[in-house]
Amino acid sequence: MLIALSIIISYLIGSISFSYIITKKIKKIDIRKTGSGNAGATNTMRVLGTGPALGVLILDVLKGIVCVLIARGLGIDDWAVACSGLAAIIGHDFPVYFGFKGGKGVATTIGVFFMIMPLYALIAGVITILIIALTRFVSLGSLFFLLMTPILGWVLNHYSAGVLIVAFCITILAFYQHRANINRLIHGEENKLGHKKAQA
Repeated sequence: MLIALSIIISYLIGSISFSYIITKKIKKIDIRKTGSGNAGATNTMRVLGTGPALGVLILDVLKGIVCVLIARGLGIDDWAVACSGLAAIIGHDFPVYFGFKGGKGVATTIGVFFMIMPLYALIAGVITILIIALTRFVSLGSLFFLLMTPILGWVLNHYSAGVLIVAFCITILAFYQHRANINRLIHGEENKLGHKKAQA
């Protein structure tokens, strides 16, 4: 019962779309119908600028952190804690409050991975920042972080099979959400950070 409760709470918290709420408040528009159409921090930056985007990023990361903290507070097993993190990400991607159309879950995944695999998320995060700074491709850096964090946890064998399975499920979901970005990266059509043309 506690596991089910934690997962449900995490999904409902994850479903809070801060990019939608903030954009609606400031510009009276649906962020999912402008820019790239993605309800996330990168599209918020394109539509509203750096300040609001930073706020969205922090709040979305906090969603993942809070959900993991709640799960741990309920005293459930580590694999179930990871499942609660996954539920928060699913909520962000498919929010019940906003017609199940949300973002790609990167910021919320950052919060979850930093809670369940802090050292490896930090290592992957630092490299990710360098990748984005050098290439200006946010999607490329995000994909690296999403893949490298669980790989480090697996290779260095510091986590249970249950936690690793859930972590890789998070990665698979994120890659699915980024399928259009991956296709554009492969064909050299992905837009760089700072370009006015939005990426889908």
